[in-house]
Amino acid sequence: MSRKKETITLSISPGTKEKLEAIARRFNIFWGKSPSPSGLIAAIAQQELEVGEPFVLTQLQLQALIKAIKALINSGEIKDAQLLTELLFERGSLEPFLRQSLLRQISQPTEIWRKILEEQIQKQQPFLLLYLNSQGLEETFTVRWADLQFFEKEFYLVAWCEETSGSEEVLALVHNRCFRLDRIINILPVNKIWRKNLDFILVKLHFWGDSAKRYQKRTEDVEIWTFDGICKVTRKVFNTFWLMQEVLANGENCVIVSPDSVRDRIKMKVQMMAQQYDLAIYKE
Repeated sequence: MSRKKETITLSISPGTKEKLEAIARRFNIFWGKSPSPSGLIAAIAQQELEVGEPFVLTQLQLQALIKAIKALINSGEIKDAQLLTELLFERGSLEPFLRQSLLRQISQPTEIWRKILEEQIQKQQPFLLLYLNSQGLEETFTVRWADLQFFEKEFYLVAWCEETSGSEEVLALVHNRCFRLDRIINILPVNKIWRKNLDFILVKLHFWGDSAKRYQKRTEDVEIWTFDGICKVTRKVFNTFWLMQEVLANGENCVIVSPDSVRDRIKMKVQMMAQQYDLAIYKE
């Protein structure tokens, strides 16, 4: 038994029928060989298609979403990164090369490397690390202690390596390295002895003003003493790069007291900044 159909009469301005037929043709809605405005209206009513202005992302919005996807991947939130990528594929009107780039990001073995590294660390298994450095050159490191640590919204492989060539660290820390997971090429177990930890140095810091008031103890802090508005901290440090980032962020409210090797490093950084601003600088 055929289903009874309802009929409606529409009052439309001249030229509207042709526009409806054009939309029906675009969505491949026909009655026989002719585009069907009534079929188009039925499809809209049944929410089978959307008409109107297409959902288009601006270049800035697109860049922001791509950065968000990368941040999610780096923080280990792979499922959320995949969902956001699917949204971009569905709604973003992406160029083919950009689609391929996003697919590579999602399928990158960052999460796989993280799991492999966790296994190696748990087993205390030394390994060879094949790595692509910031200049795009491949390097090999013999890793004899490692840990995964989170810095600035991203996981890093923190490791003690036999190789010291090319290290920019102070002499006592030249064996310590930080590696980005997305630059790892390969990991191979090696017959070596697993170390107990990284190398460390003790650094003395003084904080003043707001920096002293809001300072919170860290796990690597050996001693904290506050006197006369100055927060004096002795800290175990394995990497001076992250330390200098903290010191520079606190500006005039923080100073490295010792050792001289680290203090000289921050002095050199400040002197270079002063030169860039054409400032005369006091020298001890």
